[in-house]
Amino acid sequence: MNTPGHRRIGVIDRYRDLLPVTENTPVITLNEGSTPLIESPKLAGRLGRGCRVFLKYEGLNPTGSFKDRGMTVAVSLAAERGANTVICASTGNTSAAAAAYAARAGMRCAVLLPSGNIALGKVAQAFVYGATVISINGNFDACLNVVRDLRGETNIAVVNSINPDRLEGQKTAAFEIVDELGDAPVVHVLPVGNAGNITAYWKGYQEYNKLQRATRTPRMIGFQAAGAAPIYLDRVVPSPETAASAIRIGNPASWARAKIAITESGGAIDIVSDDEIFEAQLWLATHEGIFAEPASAAAVAGFLKCTDPSRRCGSCPLAQLPENSTVVLTLTGHGLKDVAAVLDRRPAPVPAEANKAAVLRLL
Repeated sequence: MNTPGHRRIGVIDRYRDLLPVTENTPVITLNEGSTPLIESPKLAGRLGRGCRVFLKYEGLNPTGSFKDRGMTVAVSLAAERGANTVICASTGNTSAAAAAYAARAGMRCAVLLPSGNIALGKVAQAFVYGATVISINGNFDACLNVVRDLRGETNIAVVNSINPDRLEGQKTAAFEIVDELGDAPVVHVLPVGNAGNITAYWKGYQEYNKLQRATRTPRMIGFQAAGAAPIYLDRVVPSPETAASAIRIGNPASWARAKIAITESGGAIDIVSDDEIFEAQLWLATHEGIFAEPASAAAVAGFLKCTDPSRRCGSCPLAQLPENSTVVLTLTGHGLKDVAAVLDRRPAPVPAEANKAAVLRLL
C-alpha cells in the first residue's frame, strides 16, 4: 500500500536484482506493477475446508493489462541496445503497452493487428499513444509470423513474448504475490492465449523458491477458450474463434514453455466456452465489483466450472486441495478494454419518465 510520502516505483526498480538489467539500463517505466491482490470469500466458499482465494487484478496496470510488466523490461533493454523502433503483433493488449512505453522512451512503435478482430478500446489505445497501426489480412498468428521475419532488422526491437525480456518482466507478478501472501499459493489459475503469462509466472515462482523466499511452487492451471485451445487439443488451430479476443490464438508463441510449466508444476490445461466466459465476467462484476475483460474471465470461468459439484473432475488440482489452501486467480486485463463484448450481451437501459414514482416502479 502506498502512503503519503511513499513513491510508487515500477517493477525494474523494485526487483532489479532479479531482472536482466544493469546500472546502465535506462529505466522506461510508468510505475507498473503493485497491482491489488483482492481476497474473494465468495469464491473460497466454493472450496470450503478453510481455503482462501485471491484475485490478482492486473487490469490496474497503467495501460490496463499485465502486458505493462513485460514491456517496461523489453523497451528499457531495447533502448539500451540502441533500438529506435519497437514492433509487435497483437490481439490488443500488447499493442497498447508497446505503444505507451515506446512513447515514454521517445521511440517509434508499429503494431500489427489482425484485421477486424480487435476490441476497439485496445485499438484506440494504440492510436492515441502514437503507434503506426497496421491491419494485417489474417489472424494473430499471421501477424506474429510477419514480426518474426522482422527480427534482426537494424534498430528494430520485437517486443512480443518471443522476446525473453518480456517474460522477465511478467514474472514479477509472481514475486508480488509471494511478497504479499508470505508464500506461494497452492494453486494458481490463469487464462491462456499466447501462453507467455503462465510461463512467466512459473519462472517467477521457481526463482523465489530457489532463493528460499517461498517454501513451495504452485500447481499451474490454465484455461483456454474452447474455440481457441491449441494446447488443450495438442494441435495448431488454424482459425481460432472466441469472443475473448485477447486469447484468440491458434499457435501460441510460448506453447512449449507453457507445457513445461504445467507438467513440472503438476498442473492442468482445460477449456471453457464463450458462454461460460461471459457468465463468469458477469458473476465477477455483480458479486465482487470487479470488471475484467472477457479473456480474464476465462480464469474465473474455469474456477467456477471446476468447483461446481455437478461437474467437478476428480483429476483437477482444484478438486484435490488440502485444508487451508491458498488459490490465486490472475485477471489479466480491465473490462473497459472491450465494452462492446459486454454491451452486445446486455439489455438496453430501461426507459422511465423523469419523476420519483416512475423510478420507484422500476425498483
